[in-house]
Amino acid sequence: MAVWPAQYILTLIAVAIVVLVIRGPERAGRLVSYGLALLWCWIAVAYHLAFFWSINPAAPFFAAVSLAAAGAFAWFGGIRGELQFKKGLSVTATVGLVVVMFALVGYPAVGEYIGHSYPAAPTFGLPCPTTIFTFGILLMAVPGFHKAIVVAPLVWAVIGSTAAFTLGVTQDLGLVVVALVGAYMLVRAAPASQSLQDRRL
Repeated sequence: MAVWPAQYILTLIAVAIVVLVIRGPERAGRLVSYGLALLWCWIAVAYHLAFFWSINPAAPFFAAVSLAAAGAFAWFGGIRGELQFKKGLSVTATVGLVVVMFALVGYPAVGEYIGHSYPAAPTFGLPCPTTIFTFGILLMAVPGFHKAIVVAPLVWAVIGSTAAFTLGVTQDLGLVVVALVGAYMLVRAAPASQSLQDRRL
């Protein structure tokens, strides 16, 4: 309830990102990147610094990780145009769409089922569901984007997944899965010295 009605606005941004990827993939890259940058900026400023800092002294570090994610999306995806999408759903992109739907629909549904009802339940726009959503979008992207895009979300996936075990937040088990996905993406990412054109081929 502390962020009401921001969670609805953030969810609308997420839905717009998904629609862009599916309906206009050739034009989606930069807009999607800036949308993801906005979501991660929100996490850094409105959640970690404005709210979480009062209960956790590590919040500034978490905010820095989130701002690093926002900066990577804005620079490599938005300005340099390195996050690209194409028509059709490959097997990987289909898995990504399933992950996205879990972040937007499944995550709150699981929370409701185990008794984390609104307004106490985590809503979209908080770090964990947004991280899951981010990796879903990255799975839908053309492979070979700059590995810097993956690093900060992967760091948060590792940090956030501890809540699934220490706090009993069952829906955060999804972070364990996306952490493994992120590690795989990082390993297979194209070297920074490889040209953007080569990575698109």
